[in-house]
Amino acid sequence: MPETGSALHAQKIASLGETLTAGLIGHDVLIERLLIAILAGGHVLVEGAPGLAKTRAVKLLAAAQGGSFARIQCTPDLLPSDATGTHVYRPETGSFEFSPGPVFHNLLLVDEINRAPPKVQSALLEAMAEQQVTSGGETHPLPDPFTVVATQNPIEHEGTFPLPEAQLDRFLLHIMLELPDAVAERQILDLVEAEQSGTGGAISSLDLGDITAARSEAMAVHLSPALRDFIVRLVMATRDEPFRSEIDHPVSPRGSLALAACAKARAYLRGRDHALPEDVEAVAGDALSHRLVLSWRATADGRTARGIIADILSATEAL
Repeated sequence: MPETGSALHAQKIASLGETLTAGLIGHDVLIERLLIAILAGGHVLVEGAPGLAKTRAVKLLAAAQGGSFARIQCTPDLLPSDATGTHVYRPETGSFEFSPGPVFHNLLLVDEINRAPPKVQSALLEAMAEQQVTSGGETHPLPDPFTVVATQNPIEHEGTFPLPEAQLDRFLLHIMLELPDAVAERQILDLVEAEQSGTGGAISSLDLGDITAARSEAMAVHLSPALRDFIVRLVMATRDEPFRSEIDHPVSPRGSLALAACAKARAYLRGRDHALPEDVEAVAGDALSHRLVLSWRATADGRTARGIIADILSATEAL
């Protein structure tokens, strides 16, 4: 980065990434996506089997980013007020006063979001989309920055409520985690052993001002007209043949905006002041796949949204 201030903020974001890498074995993509979400000002949905360090990743991020942190453990009997807050009667004043819920933090972990009932998901939708909460006819702004990282377990369906498309569309990225290989599994054992013996590494931290400044710098990364055309062609391919017949609901303009923001953030993480086609291609699957609704025939044929996005990337010339 050309300016001293820019280099300093980029260095702090890089240090944050190193801290997360030291505490998360085999999750380089997850770490990068979390940093992209912070820089792009978006929310992340992390999906994976139990035990893949989804919650650990967010806790490490919370410990290192310097802002306030809260966690919501979703259950089928959760109420909207459990997340957003409620009005409480104060006898000493004889009036009701709003008591903020856990959403009023810079980083919010919504654990097993698909266990939350629809009313709670609707309340979270307003918070994620508008960065505000409405309660008792009053609107309360949420802190800035505000990031939601939600997790969900793909192998359990008892007592769950599938996320509606409108909710999914509010997530900047949808990340799928895989089981680690043998080498990573051994490294995880060594890491946990070191932590339990008190020899784990120190956690670096950065304040909210650093995050805000880095976010502004990342969004100022140059996106050339040719690259913008590439993004538009990728999104339009979900609306046109030959892929349209496999898709009931294609990607909306929000997908184009998300892909552009993610490409800029990825370029910033790599120390560039301009985005490249590889930045768009790297994040396209995570930024677009959850915005597609496949046709029943495509689902019956074993097609997946990520597979279709991969095919679209293969069929679309970058420049």
